[in-house]
Amino acid sequence: MMIGVGETYFAAFALTLHATTQQIGILASVPTMLASFVQLLSAWVGKRTGHRKALVLVGATVQALALAPIALLPMLFPAAAVPLLIAAVALYHCGAHFAMPQWGSLMGDIVPQQRRGRFFAHRTRIVSLVTFLSLVAGGVLLHVMEAQGGLPAAFLMLFGIAMLARLVSVYHLSRMHDTAGQVAAIDLPTNKAWWLRLRESNFARFSIFFALMQASVAIASPFFTVYMLRDLEFTYAQFMANTGMSVLAQLLTLNRWGRISDVFGNRRILATTGMLLPMMPLLWLVSADPWYLLAVQALSGFAWAGFTLSAGNFLYDLIARDKRATFLAVHNVLASIGVFMGATLGSLLGVMLPTRMEFFDTVYEWGSPLLGVFAISAFARIVVGLVLLPKIREVRRVRDISFGDLIFRVTRVNALAGLVFEIIGPRSRDNDE
Repeated sequence: MMIGVGETYFAAFALTLHATTQQIGILASVPTMLASFVQLLSAWVGKRTGHRKALVLVGATVQALALAPIALLPMLFPAAAVPLLIAAVALYHCGAHFAMPQWGSLMGDIVPQQRRGRFFAHRTRIVSLVTFLSLVAGGVLLHVMEAQGGLPAAFLMLFGIAMLARLVSVYHLSRMHDTAGQVAAIDLPTNKAWWLRLRESNFARFSIFFALMQASVAIASPFFTVYMLRDLEFTYAQFMANTGMSVLAQLLTLNRWGRISDVFGNRRILATTGMLLPMMPLLWLVSADPWYLLAVQALSGFAWAGFTLSAGNFLYDLIARDKRATFLAVHNVLASIGVFMGATLGSLLGVMLPTRMEFFDTVYEWGSPLLGVFAISAFARIVVGLVLLPKIREVRRVRDISFGDLIFRVTRVNALAGLVFEIIGPRSRDNDE
């Protein structure tokens, strides 16, 4: 709920404060990059104190309370509204990242490996359902309040609800069981040979691939909101429907992706969805029709559901339990640096790229420089996928599956197939590289 009525609308709120394209890029990149280094602090504090759940609660509480200045400071100090919003969002993400390595360590101990895909798929489906419903409610509220001239009050209500929702989740986090003596502590070896082995490891290959893919995605991802609300002049209802369609598609396909992950491994899902992700920004170049873009978002949600779930599960498969906090922190720092670099490049391109070109006495025009940003993001995704995906190897012994069969199982699974997925166990290593 916090994400649905709060985080989803950060960029939209920034646009009401007259944020520029560059400021939207900063909002999407700088807070998360700074916050990623807080994971290292969390792991260091965990090692010093020996606590795990307590640090999760501290981070989640800070994240909840940060929503108050996000809503209030830009309204109290309008002359510095956007910089204050960026600072408050940075505090929000710092709270989340302080909790992240400890929560990841805790969940890695609780969830059995053989059911990890299905468990996280089920969990994410619940999250996606609530995110979708709250996102829709938030969009309807903004649409209605905008017509009545009450947009600032609407954002204040949304961020207030988000804060209350996160505080309720803090209570439930406090009720989780934590294994005594286990803590996510950072432990960076000083042995040079260890670092040389790490550089050639499957973990390094995957983390570099993931960070570069995040960079490629971030070239465009912060600016879809700008494109819809500023360039296409979508209403908040249209923006809500477009954003919600992606969440709904994830909700409808996550369980199937999870079953495939448990039986056929994560590498095949990464390869399949890695081929689909470059298509997403290119499809935005075809038409600006709202109904067409809804279909694009449905396909996007389908692809992102598989990619996000398999990437998270693949990390758990890669990392030994005692090294989980250190490796997760390093992985997330690399990913956040990638997002920062991609969003920074995208914000520069959004200003520099032309909207008109003459070629052999023929003039070509398009409505927004952001369309060029989308095309460059797609090209970067293609390069990263083609160069780095073949280098990643499956970790567990799993059954083999072709690209066509995988797509068929996700898009059309009947009751018998579902039963088979439940009883089939991992048997053979994926050799289809």
